[in-house]
Amino acid sequence: MRKGAISQEGVLKAIEECDEAGRDKFLSDYGYKPATGYLLVHEDQTYDSKAIAGVAHKFDQGRALEWDEFSGGRSEAVKWLSRLGFMIRSSRDPDWTRDEIILACDLAMANGWKRLETSSAFRT
Repeated sequence: MRKGAISQEGVLKAIEECDEAGRDKFLSDYGYKPATGYLLVHEDQTYDSKAIAGVAHKFDQGRALEWDEFSGGRSEAVKWLSRLGFMIRSSRDPDWTRDEIILACDLAMANGWKRLETSSAFRT
């Protein structure tokens, strides 16, 4: 088996299996946890990118990859899926309102655009 040798067809089959089983059952069946870094976006739906890439191996290489056999980040799963033309987005994007973004930028500007430490953000 060649790790990372997956096809667009294999990814689509993994997505279909996820849709049929439901996200929680799909992840549980294969031993994956919910994505913490990257989501695969397909037809206005999001999927756990590492789980989809790992299960795509089942269709292309004969067996699914276990969660600990590869990285879900840019060095493996994200790279493989992107190479096949799938859109990936960060799952860490904050869902902020316009006012929250303005306040965050104002705070960053007041701090000279330097990183804020958690302990200093709420000092009185």
